[in-house]
Amino acid sequence: MLAIIGENRSVRVKSRIILLLAAVLVELLLLRLGFWQLARGEEKQQALRAVETVLQERQAAPLALALNQVQGYTWTQGRVAFRDAPLLLLDNQRRGDQVGVSVLQAAEDESGHLFLVDLGWLPVNGNRQLPKPAALTGSLVIEGLLMPPPSPGLAMGPSYSTQPDGTLLLMRLDRDALSGVLGRPLMARMLRLDPAQRIGFARDLSVQANTLPPEKHRAYALQWFGLAAAFAVLCIGVMMRKTHANG
Repeated sequence: MLAIIGENRSVRVKSRIILLLAAVLVELLLLRLGFWQLARGEEKQQALRAVETVLQERQAAPLALALNQVQGYTWTQGRVAFRDAPLLLLDNQRRGDQVGVSVLQAAEDESGHLFLVDLGWLPVNGNRQLPKPAALTGSLVIEGLLMPPPSPGLAMGPSYSTQPDGTLLLMRLDRDALSGVLGRPLMARMLRLDPAQRIGFARDLSVQANTLPPEKHRAYALQWFGLAAAFAVLCIGVMMRKTHANG
């Protein structure tokens, strides 16, 4: 009988240890999600400050030099030749309350760097009839904001599909996949044309139009921390009740 009682007690102790470890892991996960949201919010806030500084100064760096940088934001100007390559339509891009596509075209600067130029935004109607924009041709002097491409997010399925007119509909901007299509490596950053230039389509210089703003990340962080606090209180209450019952 004593052996059976001792065995049952050992099982209960092991079960409590397992439950305690599980609770600690859940608590750590909730806290980690909160801190991750805070970090993302701060990262985006710093990006907005950097863009604001660049747009206030608007000191145009030579395009060939700016393209060698792989991070950050740079106001730049240079002569480019637009490639005879398929136009790229980046899907699910918002402008106000409307959803549409960003029109991207490959171009080369005078040093031979291949990069993407964001020509602007076009709406997509409810029946998903894609626009058929005309590609730019020849050599032009362009000016605008050199910036990181949109985050690809969670990569699921193919990154693009070829449309009947030859354009590529992008589900996400996968630089490696597009480099393969274009036959040459793409530079790390893309250029958003100055809205004052009378080419392309509707556009602005907002860099976070299709992502959560910093304040939203901070709000989500508070929610995760609130869940972590509530879960901790719940676990402590359950442990206290079990201790009292066994006492």
